Amino acid sequence: MKIVCSRSDLQKAIAISMRAVPVHTTMPILECIMIVAESDGIHFISNDTELGIETVVPGSIVEKGRVAIQARMLSDMIRKLPDNEVIISVDESKMVKVVCERANFQLAGLGGEDFTYLPVVEKEDFISISQYTLKDVIQKTIFSIAVNENNRVLSGELFRVRGDEFQVVSLDGHRISIRNTALKEVYSEKKVIVPGKTLSEISKILGDDAEENVNIYFAANHIVFEMKDTTIVSRLIDGEFFRIENMLSSDYETKIRVGRRELLAAIDRSTLFVRENDKKPIIFNVTDGYMQLSIDSQIGSMQEEIDVDKEGKDIMIGFNPRFMMDALRAIEEETVTLYLVNPKAPCFIRNDTEDYIYIILPVNFIR
Repeated sequence: MKIVCSRSDLQKAIAISMRAVPVHTTMPILECIMIVAESDGIHFISNDTELGIETVVPGSIVEKGRVAIQARMLSDMIRKLPDNEVIISVDESKMVKVVCERANFQLAGLGGEDFTYLPVVEKEDFISISQYTLKDVIQKTIFSIAVNENNRVLSGELFRVRGDEFQVVSLDGHRISIRNTALKEVYSEKKVIVPGKTLSEISKILGDDAEENVNIYFAANHIVFEMKDTTIVSRLIDGEFFRIENMLSSDYETKIRVGRRELLAAIDRSTLFVRENDKKPIIFNVTDGYMQLSIDSQIGSMQEEIDVDKEGKDIMIGFNPRFMMDALRAIEEETVTLYLVNPKAPCFIRNDTEDYIYIILPVNFIR
């Protein structure tokens, strides 16, 4: 095998491929990137058996072939080369030679007989959405997936398609994040649970161009994200996601409209008095015209008042400050609306069109 590519194109392809290279594994072949040079192009493939990525690299093929190269070594090597043309060649003994200007490296490659290629998935049932939109909804929901895998279903996000609506939902037992996005076409109903790790890596690969689309293919056990030069295949999480319809309610006793930035900044200031592992709630005391925020810990205390527009009853309620901040950071509107029932019931943050719904459980406190 012999290929010629620019260093920048190689570096980009390797960075994408590394997303599916495991940090710790007992199988050395999984630590490799498989380079396949065939008539249809130069392919870089990586697979940790849960997530697989294949990306096409611009360049010329002098001689067809394939080789598996230790991914981190290849990444470090290409990163340190001059920004010029790179020649990668492989001899019959799988010795890899990398040449760029006067730099000349040699390292042992593998034949890849044990390499796990991407599974073949039927590409029939799919939706098309802009890369920017998919990246946006992932980033604005992924913070509320469960960090441990005691309940594997909670370590992923629900992808649900109903007609021309695409819904993404995550929950960790203390909060729920929901994003509803309009699609340009009407599709058949679909419902799958995608691992959070997959979505975290995909969000780093997706572009910011609203004109560039990604096709999402749904299969029995896998989901495929297909972009212009990159295909990502992931296993799905088997199980039944929680019926969030039962958790949604339009009832409220108190409705609060408040400036998002002002509320976020005040909560952020309160966290100066909360250590990382502390579970000190921030208390909202809402009366006509203003809301008092307070927090009290062993380090110190804080009180601050901000103006609000309140409808309904006065209320005093406590929240995990980080959970509230995560939701506020995921909203772009300048004014947010909070719906409350009582100090024991969840807080709903949503807009009139329900493009987003964030639900946060309150925290008990003693005054």
